[in-house]
Amino acid sequence: MKVPAFQRVADIARTNARDRPEQILFHFEGRATSYAAFDANSSRAANALIALGLKPDDRVAYLGKNSDLYFELLIAAAKAGGVMTPVNWRLAVPEIAWIIDNCGARILFVGPEFTALVAANRAAFPGVEHIVATEGAADGFPDYRGWRDTFPAADPDIPRGERDAVIQMYTSGTTGKPKGAVLTNGSVLRSRLDRDPALQADWERWEAGDVGLVAMPCFHIGGTGYGITVMTNGATGVITREFDPGGVLNLIEAHGISKIFMVPAAMQIIVGQPRAREVDFSRLRHIAYGASPIPLDLLRQCIDVFQCGFVQMYGMTETSGTIAALPPEDHDPAGNERMRSVGKPLRGVEMRVIDAAGNSLPPRAIGEIAIRAQANMREYWGRPDATAETIDADGWLRTGDAGYTDEDGYFYLHDRVKDMIISGGENVYPAEVENAIYGHPAVADVAVVGVPDEKWGEAVKACVVLREGQSADAAEIIGWARERIAGYKCPKSVDFIPALPRNPSGKILRRELRAPYWEGQDRPIG
Repeated sequence: MKVPAFQRVADIARTNARDRPEQILFHFEGRATSYAAFDANSSRAANALIALGLKPDDRVAYLGKNSDLYFELLIAAAKAGGVMTPVNWRLAVPEIAWIIDNCGARILFVGPEFTALVAANRAAFPGVEHIVATEGAADGFPDYRGWRDTFPAADPDIPRGERDAVIQMYTSGTTGKPKGAVLTNGSVLRSRLDRDPALQADWERWEAGDVGLVAMPCFHIGGTGYGITVMTNGATGVITREFDPGGVLNLIEAHGISKIFMVPAAMQIIVGQPRAREVDFSRLRHIAYGASPIPLDLLRQCIDVFQCGFVQMYGMTETSGTIAALPPEDHDPAGNERMRSVGKPLRGVEMRVIDAAGNSLPPRAIGEIAIRAQANMREYWGRPDATAETIDADGWLRTGDAGYTDEDGYFYLHDRVKDMIISGGENVYPAEVENAIYGHPAVADVAVVGVPDEKWGEAVKACVVLREGQSADAAEIIGWARERIAGYKCPKSVDFIPALPRNPSGKILRRELRAPYWEGQDRPIG
């Protein structure tokens, strides 16, 4: 079905409420919300935000698991001219506090799992003036729906343009501090991409009656972006509070899910469920996956279980999500070279491989992948230096991914320029983990690398050099890190070595550290 070329994120709710008012937009834990109700409720919330003093470009923070109310708040903030900033709830309190302070949010919405945490650490959020609990008053914070419903449903329609910010998502930084990627109305909606179904491949097209499953966390572009995709296509979405394989199978069956976005690690967990082969997947048309390629054995297993098409998607927070795709026809159960690629650029996206000076390289030559697209972020919040390093004057964004292209225009990832580790779809930067471990009294030196993991794609490994005369075991090092950073960032294993390999200038040779673990693997990155 043809969908409008929305100019502003807030217009999604307005237009769909007009065109399909009674259709269900979201199902969430027994709550069904129509497009008309969603539009009215988001307008009430927008007026409530304005009454709290929200001004255009002010950030609104959300600390909570997936919920239909998160998307309502995202649209409400957009209608009020604000910028939604979802915070990774898996982070440690100091990390959460840093993000909320950095974005300058004065209003914080908290999900039920985190009201006690916020209340106990209220002093960690000095800039926050208003805290609202999203699902019932708790720990001294007012209830969101009670607060929202005291305001009128008249749309405030604060003027916003294509280049105005609408979402700010934080990505882990190589220096240990995350960066806020500022996504605009234009980048989120890819306004210049033609949405005519006649030009779309079958996997791109949403048909009347399609139901999408929003299972990835909304603090990731994979979660927020997929929820927005459901809305822009006038479809129905089913939202899971968090990924639960048994629950996902139940939802697929109960709601006739036809489209899903997951990471391969989640797919592996689902097909490993005893009940997986008993579920009716007849309405499932496509599974899109990202963050890493799909191992051939897993693809065969998924084809056998799901009996649907598979699409690999490549993108990043800085590109508002997917900008390249490997379509179903390139997924061969017998295996082929293209399955090691991330596919080709989508319409309206330019991709090339460049050298250090920014010159384009020929096929098969390894360089850094660069992207120019409407989908590119506007900037890193408050970081003009990092923005200039990432986006050049001609609009080309350096991804930090090293790779090459073949003669047919397929792009292949070779390594990661920034040494990022992707474990189960989560981005982990070695420097951040290393900083957490360095303070241990027995540690003289440490380097962190990603190693192969059947379940998560990559697992975090710490290579530790102990101080002379000191001793420590792996459990002690991991426990020390866990007290300081989020659990998913902590090393899963520790190797104790006599010295780290370094070049003459002292830089750690991570490739040399990784090499023994990746020997025999097709692709030495996640």
